[in-house]
Amino acid sequence: MKKFFTTLILCFFVLSCLPADAKRDKREEQQQAKRIEYLNLSWWERYQDPVLSGYIQELYEKNHDLQIAALKVKEGEKMVKISLANELPQISFDGNLGRTMRSSDQRFGNMLIPSYAQWGYQLPLTASYEIDIWGENRLKTKSIEQQLNIIEQEERASYIALTSAFATNYFNLIKADKLLDIQKQIVSTQEEIVEKTQKKYDNGLCTINEVLNEQKMLTQQKEILNTLEHTQTILTNQLRVYLSDNDKDIKRTSCENLQLLTNIPDKIDSTVIESRPDYIQAEDHIKKIGYDVRIARKEFLPKFVIYGQIGLNAYQWSKMFNSYSQLANAGIMPSFDLFSGGRKMAVLKLRKYQYEEAMHDYQKAILNGIQEVNDSSAQVKTEQKNYEESVERLKLENQKFILMTHKNEIGSASNLDVLYNKEQHLLTQRDEVSNKINYLISTIGLYKAVGGKDLYSIESSQETQQKPAENI
Repeated sequence: MKKFFTTLILCFFVLSCLPADAKRDKREEQQQAKRIEYLNLSWWERYQDPVLSGYIQELYEKNHDLQIAALKVKEGEKMVKISLANELPQISFDGNLGRTMRSSDQRFGNMLIPSYAQWGYQLPLTASYEIDIWGENRLKTKSIEQQLNIIEQEERASYIALTSAFATNYFNLIKADKLLDIQKQIVSTQEEIVEKTQKKYDNGLCTINEVLNEQKMLTQQKEILNTLEHTQTILTNQLRVYLSDNDKDIKRTSCENLQLLTNIPDKIDSTVIESRPDYIQAEDHIKKIGYDVRIARKEFLPKFVIYGQIGLNAYQWSKMFNSYSQLANAGIMPSFDLFSGGRKMAVLKLRKYQYEEAMHDYQKAILNGIQEVNDSSAQVKTEQKNYEESVERLKLENQKFILMTHKNEIGSASNLDVLYNKEQHLLTQRDEVSNKINYLISTIGLYKAVGGKDLYSIESSQETQQKPAENI
């Protein structure tokens, strides 16, 4: 008996000394490496904006949504561990220390013991293990592992969505800054136009309708100015929430210093959607439901549980550790449900319906992925063309403004004509700024549509394979 307890103590000591902390640290390092990969900082550096790159890194460190997504992954890991523990033998200690009081007689067959009283001491270790003959418990763990994969893809999707949304708002804020500056110049120019038109009217050189039209135009431009100021405030507040700091001073690069991405691939192979989180999630969901269907089928089969006890049983504490006080028993307990009211069949049919639903979700994910890549690719092309056209139009307006200035200097045009051309030049500059930022934002949309992959790495991979790109 002393050897038994010595062995038991040694086993518990060995188990307690296992390097669980080292395994946990290694697993945490792997998860951190994955999250840095999800961040894809090398892609954001392609915009050559150190302010944006710094904010993306800060987003990784401070954003609450990303931290919540990381905690959900940890929760999923514990669910896998719980399921794995259910596959292993279970050992418990169920001690019993009690006394039967002198409240009644005790009868053992024909033998009567009046005023029966007795102490009882039981110190057993109870073990049980369900023999996984049909592999049902293993399938349950595999199902939960697939659920963990789905959660990890949800975390990756959160990284792609949040970084893309942050960068989009960042560029929109830069656009709002520049448009606000231009709009102030437009309002100032329009005020001069109103003033000079009023003088013309006072001198009888124009009608009152011209004055009213110019005043009306001034109110419209002021409305646009107010809207831009509101947009600037809203975008600033949103960026602060992303960075979890409502008092943060949001720095940004000027619109003139923004670099455009060039040579974005105009043809993208259809296999790119296989890296999208929703596509991978749909695949993993099919696998999970497939395991659930197999589990539901195995529920119809009998179960076998091995059980046993070893320990001490005595009626006097002084004799607890004697050799004849040892307690041991073992056996196999078969279990089979003869009638369950149709529950098992209903669960099986339910799992089959869910499997069909998962197949439709998978097909839908493919179609949606192809559509989003197509739409985003077309958006990039359109925004690039619009920007190029607006740059050309701005050059033409600049030439017209210079010519009008020269005509004014030689007396061939009035100051009012110069102001009209200046205002038109500012309006064209406003369009050029909008198209430039819209083009940058469209590249972010394409990055998001291809599943957070570097667009240039997609192009290089196609060149390496020396296969013609398939326009999807």
